[in-house]
Order: sequence, then C-alpha cells, then structure tokens
Amino acid sequence: MKFRVNEVEHDSEPRPGQCTRTFLREHGSLEVKKGCDAGDCGACTVLLDGRPVHSCLIPAQRLDGAEITTVAGLKGPDGVLHPVQQAFVEHFGFQCGFCTAGQIVTASALTEDDLDDLPRRMKGNLCRCTGYRSVRESIEAGVRANVAPCPARRTAPTGPDAPSVGCSVRPAAAERVVTGSEPFVFDTDLTGALHLRVLGSPHAHARITRIDVTRAEAAPGVVLVLTHRDVPDLRYSTARHEHRTDDPDDTRMLDDVVRHVGQRVAAVVADTPGRAAAACRLIDVEYEVLPAVFDPERAREPGAPLVHPDLTPADRVDDAGRNVVLAVHGGHGGDVDAVLGASPVTVSGTWRTSRVSHAQLECHGAIGSLDEDGRLEIRAGTQVPFLTRGELARVLGLDPDRVRVRAPRVGGGFGGKQEMFAEDLVGLAVLRTGRTVVHEFSRTDEFSRTSLRHPMRVGVTLGADRDGRLTAMKLDVLSDAGAYGNHSRGVLFHAVAESVSVYNCPVKHLDAEVVYTNNVPSGAFRGYGLGQVMLGVESAMDELALELGMDPFDLRRVNMVRAGDPLHVAHDPEPEHDLHWTSYGMDQCLDLVQDALARDPGEPAPHGPQWRTGTGTALGMMTTMAPFGHAARATVTLLPDGRYRLGVGTVEFGNGTTTTHRQVVATVLNTTPDRIGLHHGDTDACGYDTGAFASAGTSVAGKALYRAALALRERIVALAGPGSEPFAGGVRTPDGEIGFPALLAAHPDGLTCEGGEPGTERAITATVHGVRLAVNVETGEVRVLRSVQAVDAGTVLNPEQLRGQVEGGAAMGLGSALYEEVYVGPSGELLNPVFRTYRVPQMADVGPVEVLFATTSDELGAFGAKSMSEAPYNPVAPAVGNAIRRALGVRPYHQPFSRDRVWRLAAGATS
Repeated sequence: MKFRVNEVEHDSEPRPGQCTRTFLREHGSLEVKKGCDAGDCGACTVLLDGRPVHSCLIPAQRLDGAEITTVAGLKGPDGVLHPVQQAFVEHFGFQCGFCTAGQIVTASALTEDDLDDLPRRMKGNLCRCTGYRSVRESIEAGVRANVAPCPARRTAPTGPDAPSVGCSVRPAAAERVVTGSEPFVFDTDLTGALHLRVLGSPHAHARITRIDVTRAEAAPGVVLVLTHRDVPDLRYSTARHEHRTDDPDDTRMLDDVVRHVGQRVAAVVADTPGRAAAACRLIDVEYEVLPAVFDPERAREPGAPLVHPDLTPADRVDDAGRNVVLAVHGGHGGDVDAVLGASPVTVSGTWRTSRVSHAQLECHGAIGSLDEDGRLEIRAGTQVPFLTRGELARVLGLDPDRVRVRAPRVGGGFGGKQEMFAEDLVGLAVLRTGRTVVHEFSRTDEFSRTSLRHPMRVGVTLGADRDGRLTAMKLDVLSDAGAYGNHSRGVLFHAVAESVSVYNCPVKHLDAEVVYTNNVPSGAFRGYGLGQVMLGVESAMDELALELGMDPFDLRRVNMVRAGDPLHVAHDPEPEHDLHWTSYGMDQCLDLVQDALARDPGEPAPHGPQWRTGTGTALGMMTTMAPFGHAARATVTLLPDGRYRLGVGTVEFGNGTTTTHRQVVATVLNTTPDRIGLHHGDTDACGYDTGAFASAGTSVAGKALYRAALALRERIVALAGPGSEPFAGGVRTPDGEIGFPALLAAHPDGLTCEGGEPGTERAITATVHGVRLAVNVETGEVRVLRSVQAVDAGTVLNPEQLRGQVEGGAAMGLGSALYEEVYVGPSGELLNPVFRTYRVPQMADVGPVEVLFATTSDELGAFGAKSMSEAPYNPVAPAVGNAIRRALGVRPYHQPFSRDRVWRLAAGATS
C-alpha cells in the first residue's frame, strides 16, 4: 500500500483493523496525538487529501494512494511556520499544548468565510486548558494571515538590559508545540517495547476465589502475567504528598479483593497492545460477590457493608467500622445552635456536587526500562516525579538511588497526575522482564481506573444580624472517597478551611466526614475540595443577601476577613497553621468585579418571554501551596558563552512554569529569557522538588530559582569586582565591560549556585467571579451573557499566561457548573466513561471571560508574585448558581445545574 505523509512516500501494510492514528505514529509521525481514540477530542486530527479528519476513526487500509498532512507538514520546507502555527505562537494559543496539533490542523483548512461560524467548525477539537479565547484569536489571526499582537499585550523586549518580569514572554517551547515536535510521554521510539494491559473487575465488591492465567500465559506474544499472587504484599496510597503519611495506606498493586467496578485484577505484558488486551480476556476469574455500598450516607450507618474492615488509625483511617476515613467535628465561640436560634435572620440549605473528570487530553501512562547500570527508569506523565520515585522504591523494595523518574512535557493534569496510577505496575513488569514496558491508558481507563473529583453533600446554616453581620456558621459536610482514600483526608481538611475562614464569624461549628464507598475512587482535583464547599457557603451567603435585601457585594464586604484578621476555620481546636497576611487584595477583587458588571452587562438577553436573566457573584480564598510543607531545590549555572542553564524539579503541564522561571532568573541576572535553558522534571538531573501541585510552581520552585539566581549574581559581582553589574553580554564594571568568556577563564565548566525553598509559609490569594446569564424556563437552557473574574496574584509575572490560566479555570468551572457529571449505575458501573457522553465544554460553550488583576505584591513570592492556577476554578459554579437563583426566584441545589435540572426547577417556580 503506497501513500504519502508530509510529501514523503511510504510503502507499507497496516495490521488488520489498525486505525490511521497508530499507523502514522508507527511511521514516525509522533505529532499525531491520542486523546480518546473515539473521534471525540480531535487531538489526532490530520489532513487526508486536504480534508481534516480524526485519524483514530479512519481505517489505515483506506490510505492507499492518499496524501496525509500532519501538523509537522504544515511548516514550510524553508522552516517558515504556517500562518496558523505562527498565530498560535503569537497569541499564546496553548497551555499544555497536547491538543494544539489537532487544533492547528483543523484550522489550517478553514477559510475566512468559516470564521463567522468558528465554534461549529471547531466543535470536534477539545481543549481543557485554555478556555478557548486564545485558541479562537489564534485561528482568526492565522486564517486571515495577519498575525497581530492582542490588544494591551506587553511582549518581552529584546534589548540587552530588558526587564522580563511583568512582560508576556512567549513560552520557549512554543514553536516546538505548534509543529508537534515537543515530546510528551509517549512521543519516543518504542520499537521492541512490551505493552501492558489490565483486566478490570466487573464487580463493585468481590473476593477473588480462583484465578487461572494458563490460557493467557500461552497466548501469542505474551511475556508476563501478573495477579495478586505475584505482587509485593504491601499497602500504600496512590496519592503523593511531601509526607507520605498524609494519605491512607489502603491500596495493593493487585488485590484479591476488588472494591469498585474497573479495579485492576490482573495485568498482561505482551509484544503488542492488541495481544496484551486479547490475553486479558483469556484470564479465568471466579469471584465471591460481596455486599456493596454506593451511597455515602448509607456507608456510615450500622450494618452497612464495610469496604476496608481491617484498616486502623495507624493506616490513617479513622473508623473503618463505619467506613469513615476522616472525621472532623468541633467548633469555637459558643453553642452554635443557641446562637442561630437567637439570630434575627437565618438561612439554611444543602447542596450536592457531582463527580467530575479531570478530562486532561493526554491519558495517564508510563514507560519503564533498565539503564546500563540496571537502574529502573520511568518516563511518566506525572506532576510529582520525586514523590513517585520515593514510593516506587518503597513498593518495589529498591533503594531510591536505583530509581529514576522523568517527566517530559505533560499533557494536562489538574491534580489527576499527582497520583501513581501506572508507574507501579510498569516498574514491577520491567524488573520481572528486564525489558522496556509501556502502559498507556485508554480514555475509558481514565474514568474508571484513575480518580474523579470528590462528590460532596454540603449543608450550611448561617445566622446574621439585621445589618448583615454573621453571628453563626454551621456546616455539615459529607464527602465520598470512593473505594480508596487517596487524597481524601487532605481534600476534606482543605475543603473546610479557606471556604470557611474567608468570613469573620464569632461562632462556627463543623461536622465533616469522608467515607469509603464502592464507587470509583476520588482524588486530587483543581481546587482540592474548596469548590464543593464554596458552593454551599457562597450560595448561602447569596440567600442571606436576598433575605436581608442587601447587595451581595456589600454583604461580603461586611463579613470578609481583612488583612491581619485571624483566620478561623470551623473546628476547634484548630491546628497551628502557617498562613500569614503577607499581602491582601480581596477588597480590590470585589470592587473590580462589581464595577465591571456595572460597566458592561454583556450580551443582550435572548428575545422572548421564556427567558429570565440574573446576576450572581461568589468570593473565593485559597492558599498558594499545600499545608505541612512543599520544598524545592534549584540550580542556576552561568556558562562561559554567557548562556544560563537552570535545573528545577517541577514539571510543566500547562502551568507555565518553564516560562515564568526563565523570567525570574532573567530579571535577577539582567539577561533575556532566550539566553536561558532549563532542565526540569528529572530526578537524576534536578534538585528535589515536592511537585507541581497546590499552585506551588511560582511560590516554591520559583522562589528557589530566585534565590539561586541571587547567589549567582553575587558570585559574578565578586569575580568582576565592586560596582559591577551583569548584563546579557557580560559584566559592566567601573572600568569597562568584561565578556563572560574572559570572566570565567578559570571556571571552564561555568559557575553554579543552588537555591532552596523550604515552603513552610503560605500566602493567601483571592478570586471573585461574577456572571450574568439568561435561563430559558421552557427548555432549561442557561446562556452566559457576561463573565468576569478578578484575581489577587501579587506581582503578575506574565500577564498573558496568567490571563490564560484564569480563563482556563473559569471554563472548567463553567463545565462543572452546567454540564459535567460522571454518572454511576445502580451496581457501581460508570454510565458515561467516554467524551461522547461526558460533556467537556467546547468552543461554542465558553464565551469570553474578562480577567482583572488586583494590584498587590507578596513578600513571600519572587518579585512579589503569588501562584494562581487552581483558584480561578472555585468561585465559578456558586456564581452561576446564584445567578440562576436570581433569574428564577428558586435556588438550584444540585451541581451541575444541567438543563434537565434547571427545567424542572423552572417548572416548579412557574407552576
């Protein structure tokens, strides 16, 4: 079969049933990505005879005589980028970049006439990171072949003394991302590698009474079969934190008891993915089906089935006899019920939140091998390479020095890659076979074999005086951990912290528990529990404003904490916390959003008596990193040619740290970002870093680089003499300029300085979201007319990147507010574990979000910066819920506020 890929002739035969995506990748086109393999996400888009198609849907047999163009082929032979590629560079049209190749290929086939209907034209290409504004701008500019900078963008100056911090410096990887040459986890040569596939459980709770792998072991191409009899008899947690004792030890690599549908029962390693999957189907398993519990309310009642009956507080499980992973009960300030009873005004309600998938476009997975010294090497899409190395070594019985974990650019994470879901099995398979082993999840695996956002039931009661000052706050929170407790303790603690401490209130009381069920596990998710509890608290605050006849902004101004106020959570005794008022911008955020909504109400409401409009707002507070410590060590090296090399352990997954870290160092050393190289995410080549989570990329890793750069600057000045000043070409002294080659004549390997950041103090950020929307009472449709968010991020290191982070967080928040829900059947099975039936927002769903920055500077951050990657997600859903309440006159209590739920709500309001 003859065909051409990017004008190169090929003569090859595909395997029976093979799709074009895998066929192209086997022929070296690694720029063709896998996001779903079901034609739903567009990451694999190519031009087939000039027409954009999802290559995962096209049988490779159809390629005979075809001309295929991938994103790499759009770049001209002279190295000039296609106009759409160049536009994506200029307009910051990506964050993680995993979807970018497909976006660009689809857009390259558009004409100017298509731009009037762009959301429909791009409906087959999903992006989870950007919120689509930058993607849309990039496409419009590229199609018109007029790549102009966005209004008000400050691009980085290029002079020798140019400042970097505060400018919208483009990512160094931009050209590689838009041409598909920036490698993600599986974009490497896998010739000769073995492939691992997993057999999942059909039952929500069962004991394996017999497992026979004879037929699987004898199947063609099979090298290894693993069951619970073949793995270490050791329990651990898939969750990763600085302190491994933060999470329950409740997981075995393979277990003789399965606790949710889809849990891995056995693993097969074979010479092709298809043969490994086929051999999984040959494993004979007999189960003793056990009683299961799916309702978290029922799970803690007497007589409920027990999910982990043998665990104890030593395993970090508070009460396994009630399925309770963690219980937090207590209060301060007095008898909350008595104070509520005496309060002039009270409001109360119970809110429920759904399971949400991270839906990052790159699936989980890992590649394992042995190096020349017999050390285990793992290449994985992880946010936490150092923490993964530590736990892998523990589970596999290795010294940590015998394990190396590397994370290339990661295709999105949102907390879901702060876990060890693939690396453990891959590591064991490598040790058993001595060969390279690959395990790449499917999109269905992502739903059923990783983790989802914790669903919660949040009861809130507020009391206030007639002036709107809170007198009492009472919370009752129940969180569903699912079958395993990864992150559940930390999520519950965090969920009831800033969401409650954001308001001054003399009496607070909390009853909160997280319980095991036989549902798919919950885990770390953007916002780490705050969004769920914030929905209840901010909705109750809005209801209080309505009851009092107060403006919702004014009610928040009356009650929100001010700089210097003690930060009281609800339970007592409170642990000593490491939060400090090092900056304050909450008041600015409220003012900015209120003024923006008054200045511009947004699009006009649709015509017709069936449409009702409402405006809502919500206030969020969040800390800049995880409690209990988050550490980083980083190095900055000056090379004799005047270039710099950075080493930092944190990972780039769309958070933008590879750009802002260069900016910080460039500003300290008075050079330009293009003269700075960076190595990151490698446990062999970089200093220790807790990981890229909890918004720590700027506040921890960035601060470590800042300190290393300051130390290097001092060494440079010491070499050059008093009064000297480094610049891009060398050092200026009172007597003239010295070039770096001359300065470093005695240091041929360059100068290296290390900086560390213990990460023991946390700053406080604020976000306020405002939205105006219209609700169709006849259909339940919710249409956003105006969306605005103000954030307190301290000194803004890169305005365009931060704008993109806020827009992306707001888009994800809108998705979970209106569309996203993982449905669970009566036996614990997932009913919509694919993008076709799980609604990730498309370009047509997400309108523009105005992003506003408070003017603050934080003493804890490099150049006064505070991290802002998680927080924008949290206040969106409560703002949307508050707007629906004001449109309909009745309040929604179940998130997402999907069309069917809003329709029923509206029917009840108008009947």
